[in-house]
Amino acid sequence: MSDDQDKDSKTEDPTEKKLRDAAEKGNTPSSREVPIFASALAFYFYLVFFLPSGVARLGETLRDLFEQPDQWKIATATDVISLFTHLGWEASALLLPAVALFMLFGVGSNVIQHMPGFVLERIKPQASRISLVKGWERLFSLPGLVEFGKSVFKIVIVSIIMVFALKSEYFGTLDAMFSDPQVIFVKFAAILKKIMIVILMATAVLAVIDFFWTRHHWYTQLRMTKQEIKDEYKQAQGDPIVKSRQRSIARDRARRRMINNVPRATLVITNPTHYAVALRYVREENEAPVVVAKGQDLVALKIREIARENDIPIFEDPPLARSMFAQVSVDSVIPSVFYKAVAELVHRVYAAKTKKRRVR
Repeated sequence: MSDDQDKDSKTEDPTEKKLRDAAEKGNTPSSREVPIFASALAFYFYLVFFLPSGVARLGETLRDLFEQPDQWKIATATDVISLFTHLGWEASALLLPAVALFMLFGVGSNVIQHMPGFVLERIKPQASRISLVKGWERLFSLPGLVEFGKSVFKIVIVSIIMVFALKSEYFGTLDAMFSDPQVIFVKFAAILKKIMIVILMATAVLAVIDFFWTRHHWYTQLRMTKQEIKDEYKQAQGDPIVKSRQRSIARDRARRRMINNVPRATLVITNPTHYAVALRYVREENEAPVVVAKGQDLVALKIREIARENDIPIFEDPPLARSMFAQVSVDSVIPSVFYKAVAELVHRVYAAKTKKRRVR
């Protein structure tokens, strides 16, 4: 019951990380019918392009051996070894193309589905592989029933093909059995080609269906619950609550550092209540004024308060304050567009300081 509930709760598509982890563990979609179709296709190629010439060559060798046995001496063990070696090479010439084709098509059928890789997880001993309960569950699970259905389909199709193919060729096959051996081979080769063509068509249909079903089933098995998505995101990005707290602490530290820079300012430009921008201008330090602090609402009130405590001139210029707050970041030199307006304010500050010195 809990397994059914768990499957029902897996409504989310698997993430890239889930798919990547599954592939690293060797859990990749692999259709069993595709290699079977590839093997049947390899046999058909062998039957059409290699078997006739190979059988003809081997037949000539055997005919020479039986019709002219005096050409082969078997007086000593060396003669016997030489004879069997010759026959072995002839048989190899007949079988090697088949081996090469089966290997090539078999490897190719797996590479088409997914790139091969060495995964230790797949050969790691697991108790579930020898458990009778788990084996029983796999046998009567949906994949097990699908495999059973495919096996029944193949048996029925092959049986029907054999019946119809041999039924139409029944009398021709009987006549060929009493004729020349080469005629027998040609007759049986023609029957085998017919059988293989229909088998190829049936296995091709089954392979295509199984290819897409295997991928669908694999993707469905990897579906995730909403909680699994959240947990994976926390592992990859960190806990959102912790990240938010860290950002809040960083903002508080930056704000305190900025407020501590206000006493170093040359002047403060205000909105007058909503915005405040503190500028510092010292000819020996920078060619243009630098924004040492800025803020709005409560932070703006704090900047004005510190400015009054440190006798820093405060100028009310709402358009300039709003523009500089929006366009200039802290610890940055003001853009040239603000030079004229700020230069007038700086001039007034220095003029006031000069006048104050003269009065003293």
